[in-house]
Amino acid sequence: MSVETKATNIVWHAHAVTRTEREERFGHRGATLWFTGLSGSGKSTLANAVDAALWERGVRSYVLDGDNVRHGLNRDLGFSPEDRTENIRRIGEVARLFTDAGIINLTAFISPYRADRDAARALQKEGDFIEIFVDCPLDVCEQRDTKGLYARARAGKIPEFTGISAPYEPPLRPEIVVQTAERTVEECVAQILSYLSNSGALKP
Repeated sequence: MSVETKATNIVWHAHAVTRTEREERFGHRGATLWFTGLSGSGKSTLANAVDAALWERGVRSYVLDGDNVRHGLNRDLGFSPEDRTENIRRIGEVARLFTDAGIINLTAFISPYRADRDAARALQKEGDFIEIFVDCPLDVCEQRDTKGLYARARAGKIPEFTGISAPYEPPLRPEIVVQTAERTVEECVAQILSYLSNSGALKP
């Protein structure tokens, strides 16, 4: 979905400090780690665990959590297909800015539509967008649901709930697939950090 630019008389301003200079100072590349998966799959838990591991290494990182963003930037959006698309479009732009600032940002959003994730990827340079499919069976996600969201969705009390009354389109070619029903959080974190080191985003 293309978005019309309503503002006029605007120009893109170059920064006095370049991304390359920031990355050289920080000692690592900027990147977006895009966690996607069903509610309860472990996206937020894993994103925060990776963030903590990066912090221990002295890496500049930040988690953009789905619920948190909906409290502010996207508080005007619901969960219709159109609002979901706009939700991801906005966070894709924010993630691009974080990457350009030389920060490793970790986004924890269901982001159920493949086209929306592809659009977020297209905003960034090759290698900057790392899609992480948090692969977890639906029944396990339901067992983990302490908020009772799945039960309410199955009872028809929550419309357009991903995995129950709204679709989830898994990634076709994600950079990383983590099996959170089969591996511990620590194992998944190690898998992601290994990818970041091997890809050059982090120094070995």
